Formats: sequence, structure tokens, C-alpha cells
Amino acid sequence: MNDRMQNAMLGALVADAVSLPVHWYYDTDALDRDYPDLTTYQAPRNPHPDSILWRSHYTPLNEAGDILHEQAKFWGQRGIHYHQFLPAGDSTLNFLLGAQLYRSVVATGQYDPRRWLQIYIDSMRKPGWHNDTYVEEYHRAFFENLARGVPPKRCGIEDIHIGGLTPVPFLLAALDALGELPVAEEVSLVLDHLALTHRGSAVAQAGRVFTKILHAVCAGIELREAVLREANDYVGGRQLRAWESLEDREVVGQKLTPACYLPDSFTASLFLVWKYHDDFSAGVIANARCGGDNAHRGAVVGSLLAARNGVPERWLRELKTMERLRCDTLDTTF
Repeated sequence: MNDRMQNAMLGALVADAVSLPVHWYYDTDALDRDYPDLTTYQAPRNPHPDSILWRSHYTPLNEAGDILHEQAKFWGQRGIHYHQFLPAGDSTLNFLLGAQLYRSVVATGQYDPRRWLQIYIDSMRKPGWHNDTYVEEYHRAFFENLARGVPPKRCGIEDIHIGGLTPVPFLLAALDALGELPVAEEVSLVLDHLALTHRGSAVAQAGRVFTKILHAVCAGIELREAVLREANDYVGGRQLRAWESLEDREVVGQKLTPACYLPDSFTASLFLVWKYHDDFSAGVIANARCGGDNAHRGAVVGSLLAARNGVPERWLRELKTMERLRCDTLDTTF
């Protein structure tokens, strides 16, 4: 297995775990007050000052569409942290699914979208499989469609959120573990996989560019060169060099939204990758400190920085999902 590709997967998990306590903080003063030190993994705490769960309610159509189970009672309450029950160093839901995808592909020796959809459905329906209080819109829509009797392959929705890119480093690491494929073939597999839950051009375009940059770095091309080569539709070298001298929050927060929406969220990720191209730890901490959808930006930031620099051992020791990645048996779930 290409060590760089394995590092990319681990780097994504680390970036998510670092961002976990401050995920979807938009008030950066509150972020600094509540979590002044993000140099180690920290557990989330209530209240979350920017939580929007108070204005939302979750009621599944039927048992087939229930993916929140005992967590649904927290919807409609103020101050609830989206990840309130996750310990320090754990993975938020989309990254937990990424680890599940990696394990299932490696354990069975192949990528089969129909098998994956069944694993996805079974895992999300199992009470306690995930302990997140919030699930993204695309999960809710997928299972609402499923509950209405729509075939699984048609349950995905049009979506423009960067969370849709989370599976990329996990699928690529799994495919790499099975044997080398042409880049074009892997790009095609990635796009087909993303379309299972995220239809539309926004996620597809970012997924294609993300995959190509990651492949280039794993092939030994310098990270900044790979970004310049593949990401011209998002940002150019002149802009990146101009932003490099600015404070991170001036770029991600003022010039680019810190929220989840593509294309800004992907461009923000590329800016952080560019600025911290030679320092994994500084990059994932900076991403977390920018707030907003930092956990899902972490799939891009963490994987690309790790592919270039590796992941310091200190981050791996307390990473909860390390054990979940083991594929000692043909069991495709954990």
C-alpha cells in the first residue's frame, strides 16, 4: 500500500477529531473562549453557542427511515452540541462512515456500490452505531426517500456541501490497498460513489479535483504544484500567494465563507493546504480555529497535508478510529 495514501486517510481522521469540539462554531470569539487550546484532542461540551438544533425537529416517516433513534429528543433544544456524546479523539459521523467504507472494501477485496449501500443502510439504522446528535441533510433525505420505498440507488439528493467529499480519501486508500488502478479509473469510481448520496455538479467537480490532487501528491509531486496544476477552476497561484500573508480568519471567514457550501468551502480548504503545505499539525489546527464546517474541510486539509508530510505519532495514539480500521476478518461492519 502507498504509505502516502494511507497517511491521507489517517490525516483526514485526525483533522476531523481536532475540529470535533469546535465544529460549526461561527462565533470565533466564542470558539477561542470555549476551546483556547486546540493542540490536543478535546471532548465537546454543552452549550454550543451557534447550535441550530433548537429550530429543528426530527420525525422519521417510519422505522425504515429512523437514523437518529434516541438522539432525536435533543432536536428542538437550545445549546445542544452536535457531537455532545463523542469523546476526545473520536470521529464525527461522515468520517465514521468513511472508516466503515475503507474496512468493507479491504475486507471483501472489492468495491461494490450495492454492497456499500446495504452496509450504509444497516449501519445508520442500528441504534447506537453512531453517537452523533446531528446528521446532515443528505442522510435525512436519503432515508426519507428510502422510507417512501425509493430504491437505494436513487435515494441520493442534489447537494452542494463539502461533507460530500469525506469518503474520497477512504475509498482511495481502500482501492490502493487492493492494487494500483489507472487514475482515470479511480476518478470514475470516486464520482460514482459520491453520486450515491450527493448528486449534482458541485460535489462531482470538487471530488474530481480532490482525487487528482491527492493522486499527484501520492505520486511524489509537490503539494503546491499539484494544487496549481489541478485546481485552476477554484483558485490560482496569484490569489493563493496574496492570501498567504493574511490571517487565516481573514480569508476563511471574510473573503471565503467558513460554511459548508461549495465551491467556497473547497477553495478555503485549498488555501489552508497551500499556506500550511509543509506542516501537518499547524494546518489541521488552523483549519479547526477557522470554525464553520471545519470538520468536513478537514477531509481535504488533513488528507492532503498528511499525504505530503505524514502524520505525527502523537495524533495517532489517541485517535479512536484507528482500531475501527482493522480488517482482521471478513466482517464488513464494526
